Amino acid sequence: MTKKELRQHFTDIRKNTSCREFDVLITERLKELDIFNSADTVLLFASYCSEPSTWDFAESLLERGIPIAYPRCGCDGEMTFYRVKSTDELHIGKYGIAEPAGSIMDIAQITDKTVCIVPGLAFTTDGKRIGYGGGYYDRFLSKNPNVYTIALAYEKCITDDLPTMEHDIKIKSIVTEERMVLCNE
Repeated sequence: MTKKELRQHFTDIRKNTSCREFDVLITERLKELDIFNSADTVLLFASYCSEPSTWDFAESLLERGIPIAYPRCGCDGEMTFYRVKSTDELHIGKYGIAEPAGSIMDIAQITDKTVCIVPGLAFTTDGKRIGYGGGYYDRFLSKNPNVYTIALAYEKCITDDLPTMEHDIKIKSIVTEERMVLCNE
């Protein structure tokens, strides 16, 4: 299958798999991970349509005093993360996805203690991913290689292989409703 066909295939699978029960299980698995205790910032995506929900996890991080940030996509194909104190600070932005208004004062400082929750349509256990085709996360992660990446996925969106290109960045781990996968290790 082409990447376009794979995107449609896994979008359909995700639409038929998405459910509140699986989202709760994914959130509970995330909350158990020790990496968040030492994170200086957690970069989140605002879940959209049939993506695994990030909303309850964001609230749990804020309750624990762990700073969170959301991306805003620029016209230049770049993505900048802005810290928020509440998910109420998000508004519908580019592509119909919630994003922060943000100002220069709110830009998240990216360090080797930053954790990035990465969206996508399909993943392999060795860290390959297919996103939505915009390349925003690949560009961001190529400039910030020390960020620890965790993808959220439904188990049915884990596959044996995916076509990737040289510029595609592999993720370091995946959390599903059934398990945690450590990739590239």
